Amino acid sequence: MKTSEFDYFLPQELIAQEPVEPRDSSRLLVIDKAGGRLEHMTFRDMVDYVEAGDCLVVNDTKVIPARLKGEKAGTGGKAEIFLLHDTGDGLWEALVKPGRRLATGAKVVIAGGLITATIVKRLPGGERLVSLEYEGDLTEVLAQAGEVPLPPYIEKPIKTMERYQTVYANRLGSVAAPTAGLHFTPELLGALEAKGVQVAAVTLRVGLDTFRPVREDEVEAHEMHSEFYSVTAKAAGIVNKTKAAGKRVIAVGTTSVRVLESAGAAGKLVEGSGDTRLFIYPGYEFNMVDAMITNFHLPKSTLLMLVSAFAGKDMMKEAYLEAVAERYRFYSFGDAMLIF
Repeated sequence: MKTSEFDYFLPQELIAQEPVEPRDSSRLLVIDKAGGRLEHMTFRDMVDYVEAGDCLVVNDTKVIPARLKGEKAGTGGKAEIFLLHDTGDGLWEALVKPGRRLATGAKVVIAGGLITATIVKRLPGGERLVSLEYEGDLTEVLAQAGEVPLPPYIEKPIKTMERYQTVYANRLGSVAAPTAGLHFTPELLGALEAKGVQVAAVTLRVGLDTFRPVREDEVEAHEMHSEFYSVTAKAAGIVNKTKAAGKRVIAVGTTSVRVLESAGAAGKLVEGSGDTRLFIYPGYEFNMVDAMITNFHLPKSTLLMLVSAFAGKDMMKEAYLEAVAERYRFYSFGDAMLIF
């Protein structure tokens, strides 16, 4: 399958630079894949498309202040460490700037010495393995020394970084937000609960690789980086009860989809945690997900391939053409789709 099949033209002005207020006032493109119908709604209207007994599965991960700006020890030159993945024992996979000047053994002093990062080695993909030295609790230190990163296509600063977190985020560890969840408000979640819809929270620590375009000519040649996921006994119980009752499991975001499909089989979700490299593209048979809520994704991205696997390539191509024609807002702060 050719990667070029997942390309599309997007006018630059349709890339959302800031979120709408309130969160649930964003637009919603409803896709009935069986009936081949598209409807234009507002996100809060999603309540009308769910039924009592359905289950909404959200990713409760929280974005960490992963961007660390500092100075190279000895020269004072500006340097940046972008944390990607905690490998344990104080070691992190990271992106570094300027890469050529930060050789193995180089040290970067961050926030006046709150953190000292040492380049341990270069990794095959160009990332670095870095060692972090600090005193106290890392979560508290990062809160003082780091910045929550925004995707590179967002050029406009936002008023508060909390707007790049979901209202239910509570498990630190991601370097990017599970953006489909940004549309939910406490009031909307309350309305869903009042209708008899249960919410199950799973965790997937989102990495940058999820959003990067596939660079291989053939889709099948692409290799996903691993991402940590976790499913609690409570979440597994809610999902399995929903499945047993013949109701729908509705995944909020592609990250929730990947957790469900990684930890589930034959309609049953298993409690536990681990790393997943699951790459979903057309031809994949879904085991757990009956419907999904998702934002509009970058061309040639694994996320666009995932939703194309769920809705069908032709249906998704039609939906994206419609969204561009109707001037929907794209990417992290953009509008959403409900696919069922």
